[in-house]
Amino acid sequence: MKSTELLELLREFYRDKLAMRERHFAAAQSVTDYEFNNTYQYVIAREDVQLNWLRDPVALMGGRIEGDAQYDPGVAGVTSHVTKREDRQPQARVIEADRDAAKAFVDTWRPRLDTLPNARHRSMLRVIVGETLEHLRFFEQALAGRTDLLGRRADGAGTGGGVLSRRWIEQ
Repeated sequence: MKSTELLELLREFYRDKLAMRERHFAAAQSVTDYEFNNTYQYVIAREDVQLNWLRDPVALMGGRIEGDAQYDPGVAGVTSHVTKREDRQPQARVIEADRDAAKAFVDTWRPRLDTLPNARHRSMLRVIVGETLEHLRFFEQALAGRTDLLGRRADGAGTGGGVLSRRWIEQ
């Protein structure tokens, strides 16, 4: 594989991962169930790290990341805001779409990684695909109604309801 082909592959992988990250960011704004929203925040944070990992080798190879993902925020009802915990149907549609997107990403990229001659890049991309599999498992567990996606709460501890409409509240 020529260096120009490797650079284009890394840029394509970056674009696909960025599109997922942007989708998850929009989904987090409409998924107000506390545990599920926390899981989205975790996924977004990991994807931010992954995107940074991808920027470095592209820059070292003399390439640039151009533009943003071609992202449609209206996909799968992401723009509808869920306010009631009992109303899981819209949340379920959003989570199902993210589960399916994670599976498609893994199915697309996993076979392509074996062709990479550079072990460092191959290993990095395998870690990202592995973390995407972990995110897929989170989405499946959320759809099954599991609330302990990131760990268990102490007995009697609660969240006081849903997610705040704003991230920071000034006192």
